[in-house]
Amino acid sequence: MVEESNHENVEVVIVNNSTLLARSLVCQLIEVGVKDVVLSPGSRNAPLSIALYQASKSGVITLHVSIDERSAAFFALGIAKASKRIVSVVCTSGTALANYHPAVLEAHHSAIPLLVLSADRPARLRKTGSNQTTVAR
Repeated sequence: MVEESNHENVEVVIVNNSTLLARSLVCQLIEVGVKDVVLSPGSRNAPLSIALYQASKSGVITLHVSIDERSAAFFALGIAKASKRIVSVVCTSGTALANYHPAVLEAHHSAIPLLVLSADRPARLRKTGSNQTTVAR
């Protein structure tokens, strides 16, 4: 008697490294107590955007979306100031990150907790003329 294999019915899901890293980062944000995230979506932060969306659908964070980075940063600052909790603000790289600067300065000088996350381009693309590439530390 030969047993039939059920391997044909097994679906294998392959997840790339960017998705795994994004999911891990969102878990860490939740573990440190982040309840609100303000997202400025873009192509470079797509895996993180999706992971944040999934977390918001599960009810573990509140996701706010703002395509204008300067507005997003000040909105996050307002949430942090009102809630007295750390708020994360997420963007792509380069000039998008630079638009957070005024709100980051205000948060720093007011001792308001603001966590800035940027999906930077690969280091090999810096100083090569690639768009939206800067050294962000």
